[in-house]
Amino acid sequence: MGTDIATVSLDKYLTKKEQPLVICGPCSAESEQQIMDTAHALSEIPQVNIFRAGIWKPRTRPNGFEGVGDKGLPWMKRVKEETGLKVIVEVAYPQHVEAALKHDIDMVWVGARTTTNPFLVQELADCLRGVDIPVFVKNPPHPDLGLWVGALERMNAAGIQKLVAIHRGFYVHNQTSFRNPPSWEIPIELKQIAPDLPIITDPSHICGNRDNLGFISQKAMDLEMDGLMLESHVNPSTALTDADQQLRPEDIKHLLDHLTIRKNTNVYQKNQKLVELRNELDRLDEQMIDILGKRLKVIEDIGLYKKEKNVTILQLKRWSEVVQDRLKTGAAHGINEEFLEKLLKILHEESIRKQMIIMNVEKPNK
Repeated sequence: MGTDIATVSLDKYLTKKEQPLVICGPCSAESEQQIMDTAHALSEIPQVNIFRAGIWKPRTRPNGFEGVGDKGLPWMKRVKEETGLKVIVEVAYPQHVEAALKHDIDMVWVGARTTTNPFLVQELADCLRGVDIPVFVKNPPHPDLGLWVGALERMNAAGIQKLVAIHRGFYVHNQTSFRNPPSWEIPIELKQIAPDLPIITDPSHICGNRDNLGFISQKAMDLEMDGLMLESHVNPSTALTDADQQLRPEDIKHLLDHLTIRKNTNVYQKNQKLVELRNELDRLDEQMIDILGKRLKVIEDIGLYKKEKNVTILQLKRWSEVVQDRLKTGAAHGINEEFLEKLLKILHEESIRKQMIIMNVEKPNK
């Protein structure tokens, strides 16, 4: 997958060079007092650049708190005037965009569920055409990189170059310790296909609770993400939405103060030690690929033997023994068990695929 998304570097309009963008604020705007108390507290934290709050909040199921609506926009304008923080709100319909612009909202974000609907994304892009404000686009709930890229491309095609992707994790069916597991390989792939596109991480929606916010925030920095979006409320226990994942402003300060901000690896491109280590990785990768090629040749020979002897491809007992043996060997080398299991699964799937082809190829006529 390739893309020609054209974007402006964050340090040209939002942050200082090599400083992460930090967006903080409550999940939902609930009252003017709550908004102002939270904003004033967050404005005292040097790392915080932008204040966020959900104005329109349709929930998964009805009859819950669904946001204060347009009446919350003057509160956001007041935040700008009294704290100097820039402000951002989520938009899902063109009328949201129009209302936000009318109240001098600095930037908007497109939510995960909206990203899943190309019709709505296009309507938003058309509404934003010719408007010079930053637009942030969250990934869709399910791990569909194409859908995420498509939403970004629609905004870009409408002339939006102050464009930022928000990585907020991905829904999975099996239960994990995260509300939306981060699946880091997806934002990393987005970085590879759109290297100039800023990507920030939303630890609040990844975690769904306060326990791992610091861990995910640090990992985002370690993986060269460009910033963080964190939910904060002056009294999280009373929050009307997503209470479990919001931090008090003082806890936001503690989290940010304890982050280690890594330097971009491009600074070290010519560092001799790094060059040597990368050369060693290249050499090992070549060896690994050579070994994989030899392994697949053995798999082909096994497939031919099974076909000749009319033996089934799948030998579960043998495979279980192989997995246990390899995991034991891997542990002795300090290899993460989950990683090794995934690798073995990929190898097994490819082995079955190649043997299936061999099994179903007719013998040539003699």
